[in-house]
Amino acid sequence: MLRFCSLSLCLTVLLGVAQADGPAKSVVVGKKAPTFTFKDQSGKVIDLAELFKDGPVLVRLTCGCSGCDKELAYFQEIDAAYKKAGLTSVAIFREPDVKVAQYAKDKKINMLYGIDTKGESWKVFDTKTMPTNFLIGKGGEILAISAGCDTSGLLAKRLSERIAKTVGTPAVDVQENVGKKK
Repeated sequence: MLRFCSLSLCLTVLLGVAQADGPAKSVVVGKKAPTFTFKDQSGKVIDLAELFKDGPVLVRLTCGCSGCDKELAYFQEIDAAYKKAGLTSVAIFREPDVKVAQYAKDKKINMLYGIDTKGESWKVFDTKTMPTNFLIGKGGEILAISAGCDTSGLLAKRLSERIAKTVGTPAVDVQENVGKKK
């Protein structure tokens, strides 16, 4: 009887832990990136799978809040640093079209970007965190996921180092570069 009670208690605890964790994430490092299309700044429909056929892609799900705004400089620096090495950077904003168009003009955004006011990309990428960055290798494997806002640039610096390994070039210290420009 004692063994039965111990076994029941263990199963209850294990099932409770599994339920508390919720369903397993479908978008994780090492898995294939989800299929996804979006309209870019010119209104052209872009297929993410077509982008990562040619090389790695950095997808940034973001907005224009003050934290994301402060981080933007680091991600523009990443785009500039690794574009010639084959990286495509994509920022997907969860803001109205008119607001993003003005924001992009004011911030001189040169990288590819799209607008997703309904948040479909957050559903597709299985995240609720804003911002979240997904580094996808050539061929579609998710190489890195970084979530959350870091206005110090440390998160972007670490992501830059991972991108450098992916494209086979020396790492650019985007944190330091942006600090010099301020």
